Amino acid sequence: MADKRDYYEVLGLKKGASEDDIKKAYRKAAKANHPDLHPGDKEAEARFKEANEAYAVLSDPEKKARYDQFGFAGVDPNYGAGSGGFTGDFGDLGDIFGDIFGGGFGGFGGFGGQARQQTRTGPRRGESLRVRLAISFEEAAFGCKKDINITRVDQCPDCKGTGCAPGTTPEVCPDCKGTGTVRTQQRTPFGVFQSTGPCPKCGGSGRIIHSPCPRCRGNGTVRAQRKLNISIPAGIDDGETVSLRGQGNAGANGGPAGDLLVVVQVRPSPTFRRDGSNIYITADLSFVQAALGAEIQVPTLDGQVSLNIPEGTQTGSVFRLRGKGMPNVRTGIKGDQFVTVNLQTPKNLSRRQKELLQEFADIAGEKTGRKKRKF
Repeated sequence: MADKRDYYEVLGLKKGASEDDIKKAYRKAAKANHPDLHPGDKEAEARFKEANEAYAVLSDPEKKARYDQFGFAGVDPNYGAGSGGFTGDFGDLGDIFGDIFGGGFGGFGGFGGQARQQTRTGPRRGESLRVRLAISFEEAAFGCKKDINITRVDQCPDCKGTGCAPGTTPEVCPDCKGTGTVRTQQRTPFGVFQSTGPCPKCGGSGRIIHSPCPRCRGNGTVRAQRKLNISIPAGIDDGETVSLRGQGNAGANGGPAGDLLVVVQVRPSPTFRRDGSNIYITADLSFVQAALGAEIQVPTLDGQVSLNIPEGTQTGSVFRLRGKGMPNVRTGIKGDQFVTVNLQTPKNLSRRQKELLQEFADIAGEKTGRKKRKF
C-alpha cells in the first residue's frame, strides 16, 4: 500500500480538477492501457487497473472529498492495516467504456452489466400517475371525499399479465437464454471488442410469445378507465399532494404498480385568507361602535360567532379568535382566526345626525368644515 501512486498523478491531473477533466483523463488512460490492446502486457494491465481505481474514487464526490482531505485513509478503511488491494465500486465504469469503445469488454468490460440485465428481465415497478383536483376552501378545512376518473395501464385481465393467450405459455428465448441481452463482437482500429445489447430475437424480454393474448396483443397490459373515491384530509393546503399507493400504472414482469399522486388545488375564499393554520378576515365597524364599544357577529369556519369590541377601538385593530383557524393536516390541531376591524365613515347623514355630530365636535373643541346654523 505504501507504493500506491496519488490518484491525481495516475490520471495526469492536479488536485482540484473538475468532473469533466477527471472523466476525460480517465477515458484517455483507459483507451491507452486497455488489456485488449496490449495482450500479455502486465504493465499495461496494471496501469489500466490503477486508472480504474483512481477514477472510481475521483468521480464520486463523497469519496473525492474524503481523499482530498485524508488521502488513501479516507477512502480505504484497511489502509495501513496490511490491505491487499483496492475494493472500490466500479459500477459506473461500464458506461464510460461504452462511450469509448461502443460497448463492454471481454474480461474487463461489462461493469454493472449484471444489474442492467436483471433490470431488463426482472420485475419492474409501474409508473406513477399525477392528476390535479380542485376543491373549495371549506372542503380543505373540513376534509372531504371526492370521485376522480383516471386512465391508467392495468394488468390484462385475460392473460394476467403474461401476454399469452389462455392455455399457452411463453418460450424462453433460445438466443439469450432468458436474459434479454446478447454479446456481440465488433472490430475497431483498436482490436476486437465485445458489446452487450438487447436480444434482437425477443426484443430484450427474454421470452418469445407464440400465441399472443387477443385482448392485449401480447403486451400483458391494457389501458383502462377507472373511477376512484379518495379522501382529502382536513387542513390540506393548496399544492399539497395526496398519494394513493398502488393506484398508478401496472408494473412489468410481476413488478408492483406505481402510485397515483393527487395534487390538490384549493380555490380561494371570498371571506377568508389563509396563512398556514391561521386564517384572516376583515370586519367593518361604524364610528359609534368603535367609540362606544359593541358586540358584533363575525363569520368563522364554524359559523357566526360574537366578538366584543371595546370602546375606543381604532381602525386596524386586530382581535384573535383562538382555535377558529385551519386544522393542521398532520396533528389536527387548529390554528387561530384573526379579525382586523375597519372603521366606516358614515355617508348620507340626515340633518339631525349632522347637527348631533357638530354638537359633539363643539364639545370636543374640534373644528369642522360645517358652518354653524343661525336661528
